[in-house]
Amino acid sequence: MFPKQIAFGAVYAALAVALGAFGAHALDGRLTAKMLQTFETGVRYQMYHALGLLVVGVLAERAGGRRLVWAGRMLHAGIWLFSGSLYILSLTGVKVLGAITPLGGAAFIAGWLLVAAACWPKKRNAS
Repeated sequence: MFPKQIAFGAVYAALAVALGAFGAHALDGRLTAKMLQTFETGVRYQMYHALGLLVVGVLAERAGGRRLVWAGRMLHAGIWLFSGSLYILSLTGVKVLGAITPLGGAAFIAGWLLVAAACWPKKRNAS
């Protein structure tokens, strides 16, 4: 499971670079400034969370634990829901997809909180 998280993180990062180049070169002048900014926000958050997925994968390889597995799943979901909805919204103008974006943001937040919970020091019993 964990090597897959690392691999997915790398693929998502590569796609973020490709989508960023696509936005800068192919979409400039074809989208309104606001829609291009929306597309770029999707790219930026995809890259942040792709790198986060790499970190979660490495942490999970070393420490294991269900929380890190779920953290990775939440980051995956966040990339698809948050960034994916922003890409589709900016390219199609279908505004109803904007309602999906906050679900992706919530998945990102949940993922990072799960990382924090997994890494939080355990209380030791005083002996």
